Amino acid sequence: MKTSYRAMQVSAPGTLELVERPVPQPGAGEVLIEVEACGVCGADAGDIERARPGANRVPGHEVVGRIAAMGPGVPAMWKLGQRVGVGRLGGHCNACVQCRRGQFQLCLDQPFVGSSCDGGYAEMMLARATALVSIPDELGSEEAAPLLCAGIATFNALRKCGAQAGDRVAVLGIGGLGHMALQYARRMGFEVVAIGRGADIADDALALGAHVYIDTRQEDATARLQTLGGAQAILSTIGDGAAVSALLPALAPQGRLVLLGAGKDPLAVTTGAMVSGERGILGSITGSPYECERALDFSVLVGARPRIETLPLEQAQAAYARLKSGAVKFRMVLTMG
Repeated sequence: MKTSYRAMQVSAPGTLELVERPVPQPGAGEVLIEVEACGVCGADAGDIERARPGANRVPGHEVVGRIAAMGPGVPAMWKLGQRVGVGRLGGHCNACVQCRRGQFQLCLDQPFVGSSCDGGYAEMMLARATALVSIPDELGSEEAAPLLCAGIATFNALRKCGAQAGDRVAVLGIGGLGHMALQYARRMGFEVVAIGRGADIADDALALGAHVYIDTRQEDATARLQTLGGAQAILSTIGDGAAVSALLPALAPQGRLVLLGAGKDPLAVTTGAMVSGERGILGSITGSPYECERALDFSVLVGARPRIETLPLEQAQAAYARLKSGAVKFRMVLTMG
């Protein structure tokens, strides 16, 4: 094994630099991953722009690679050379109250990859074995990477949304998350309504699985949804509280609003409408490694794939800038080459 590896670290808020680091040795319960691909997610922007000075953190939490070394105590199910992935959740502790309940995605002692521990904008990465996800052979590393965040997040949200096959489900925000939600929702048997900004995304939304596209620049999305009969579930992939709140009147009785996009803006909720219609609002985090594997397997089963653009590791700053510009359709992936 080589003695050093390349990584793109945050040298200052908003700035990535290419550095050479010594290859680390995995500790107890850890593996060393030789990274093949890492997605560039919208959440990376916060990690890059709000990084603690001097931390030299390596961002990236949609990581696919092969196990290059293992520390003591790693379960026998993991093998050298095996292709694995790591998402945003960096591995549960197996000791806290949430872990004892089996709610591993809510572990109280779990690092966030690329934020509180180094991520995958690098040729090598350490990871807890409890974070590992097995990657199906049918998926290339570049296309598997976004599924470890955008894929699992939307897959789990749809499974929690309470809608039945044939029900109407609306997806607000047709970007990195939304373009996977449309594919999954169509293949799960829902009537799918895509809600986005601008006519330029209409053809893509329909090709990805939407039955109807609503352009919020041209029409009132709430009124249109109400005309259609309301939505049994609305998946919001955006953090704009006002835009999300405006859609609540279009939620059908006993319908659910599922929040995926995290933002600081509060939601404006009319309690009477929520109570009288038994409507609900819930948040949904990504998911446990087991749930990630379910999402990957479902993607293989139904042919759902992210639409990606790729750039080599050393162009991570350019990839980040392109992500920020909104020009990516629909996920950017770094390759290690």
